[in-house]
Amino acid sequence: MGGMEPEQGRVIDFATAAKAARVTAAKSARTPVRGADSTEPRLLRQIYGEILRDERRDQDRSLEDVARTVGMSKQYLSEVERGRKEASSEMLRSVCDALELPMEQLLARGIRRMTAHRTLRTTGHAGVELCAA
Repeated sequence: MGGMEPEQGRVIDFATAAKAARVTAAKSARTPVRGADSTEPRLLRQIYGEILRDERRDQDRSLEDVARTVGMSKQYLSEVERGRKEASSEMLRSVCDALELPMEQLLARGIRRMTAHRTLRTTGHAGVELCAA
C-alpha cells in the first residue's frame, strides 16, 4: 500500500502524519504550551491568542502590520496574542479578517487545541501515536 497502513479501521498516510508532526513541533518550539504541565485548564483567550499569533507568524507579518490593518495598537494586539487581554468578538473578527482567517477556522482550531490540552492533562500524552510496520 506504499506507506499506508490500516489502524483500527482507519488508513494513515505516514508521510502526511510525519509532516504534520514536524509542523506541530516547529510551532511548539516557538510557542510554548502554557499550562501543559499544570492541572488547570487553559483560558479560551490564551488559546485564541496562540492561534492568532501562529497564523500571523506563518504569514511572516509583524504585530505592527496586523495592528495597523485592524486599527488597534500593537501593544494591545500583543497582549491579546499572549492571552493577557480578552478581546471582544468584534475585535477577534477584525483580527481574523486582517489575517484572512475565517472565524470558523479560529473556533475549530480552538476546539482542537482545547481537546488536545485536556487529553494531555488527563492522560499524560498527546493521544497521537505513529507506529511503523
